[in-house]
Amino acid sequence: MKKDLLTLADLDAADMDLLLSRARQLKKRHKKGIQDWSLIGKTVGLIFEKASTRTRISFQAAAAQLGGTSLFISSADTQLARNEPVADTARVLERYLDALVLRTYSQDIQTEFARVASIPVINALTDLYHPCQVLSDLLTVLEYKGRFQGLKVAWIGDGNNMAHSWINAAAALGFELVLACPQNYMPDSSVIHGAGDKRFIRVVHDPAEAASGADVINTDVWASMGQEDQAEARQSVFEPFQVNSGIMDRAKKDAIVMHCLPAHKGEEITEEVFEGPQSVVWDQAENKLHMHKAILETLINR
Repeated sequence: MKKDLLTLADLDAADMDLLLSRARQLKKRHKKGIQDWSLIGKTVGLIFEKASTRTRISFQAAAAQLGGTSLFISSADTQLARNEPVADTARVLERYLDALVLRTYSQDIQTEFARVASIPVINALTDLYHPCQVLSDLLTVLEYKGRFQGLKVAWIGDGNNMAHSWINAAAALGFELVLACPQNYMPDSSVIHGAGDKRFIRVVHDPAEAASGADVINTDVWASMGQEDQAEARQSVFEPFQVNSGIMDRAKKDAIVMHCLPAHKGEEITEEVFEGPQSVVWDQAENKLHMHKAILETLINR
């Protein structure tokens, strides 16, 4: 039976452990120059409505390094742009492909693809969730901290798709997650309500409170793709939520700083912190490659 990855709520702790373990194995083997061929003869399709650097290239490189083939398709170049029903497109693509990676504005489009298609459907970002990014980030946390139990993760900024996927992760893995968001930019209440174990999840409005004693400090841009017209209005609201040296002084001395990129240095994070010794953003970006290998291999060959 096929399995999709539309949100991290689709996975339990055992599923996440499996993906994290396999991603670590694949990364070690890659660093040693060992070639894995688990996707020979497999073809992965990528349909993207939104621009992408890291997600697109890491998925394509992941397929190639496992011996598979990837096909990138801009949604504007498909018949979806001419109102072909999603269900019809899904029923055709399942006959060509072994997995479909989607990057769309709407979560509903991905849900419809997954409902109809007999192949795995993987969410490479929607306005509501970004599960593959947070799985890659969890791999980075595990590399630096060695565990999840007992950790405090701070999310500082917009209650966006990344925040939603961190909520799903905390509910599954049981680490403390404190999200500091402006009053009118909090995570969707339905996401919090739908999280399984909410005991360790809190939303506050004081970034210093979220950062206090944190092992991980995490942030993102103040205006995501599709919100460019809100950027100026958000600027003054989010200025108190900048990750800077003052915030880092509140965290543990060995805390790591994460950002899913691209970053607007001088806005949500200062250049001093972004380029500083506690920043792990480049390892975080690299780990997308290894986690995407694990996701493709596991879902296609399950």
